[in-house]
Amino acid sequence: MAETAYTPRLRTEYDTSIRTQLTEKFGYGNVMQVPRLDKVVLNMGVGEAVNDRKKAELAAADMALIAGQKPVITYSRVAISTFKLRENQPIGCKVTLRKAKMYEFIDRLITVALPRVRDFRGLNPKSFDGRGNYSLGIKEHIIFPEIDFDKSGESWGMDITVCTTARTDDEARALLTAFNFPFRQ
Repeated sequence: MAETAYTPRLRTEYDTSIRTQLTEKFGYGNVMQVPRLDKVVLNMGVGEAVNDRKKAELAAADMALIAGQKPVITYSRVAISTFKLRENQPIGCKVTLRKAKMYEFIDRLITVALPRVRDFRGLNPKSFDGRGNYSLGIKEHIIFPEIDFDKSGESWGMDITVCTTARTDDEARALLTAFNFPFRQ
């Protein structure tokens, strides 16, 4: 049985309107010059995993619910005695989203998760890296509706990096603003 082609809402919006807006604004001569989303990397560092190995697995299970994809558990490379950290100890997890899952995650992040953040005043517009990638940190991963706080009981922070094909921060900012990223004024 053949799978039906499903296109996420944000991808359709990009194809129909955002691409033409960016072409008019920056005057691109070729369709391939227009910036687009490349990937989204989610990273969760779990410091408590030093004392309890189960914490990294619990964090990975929560991240799998959020991302819809199985994360990779990250291990320490060096031993740091002040943090009681040994080499090859599980200390977090990460996952890279591309294509449809990436668009679905960004849609949920903007429309559902970020409005649930306490005292949210907008995203920092200076968190670009100079090459068109944007990073943001979330203090509690329980803002995502997939996480049932009563069952998880723990609250970890999370880093989200949105990688684009834009060459400059201005192009990337225009792209993410078109995707309704709530930047601070």
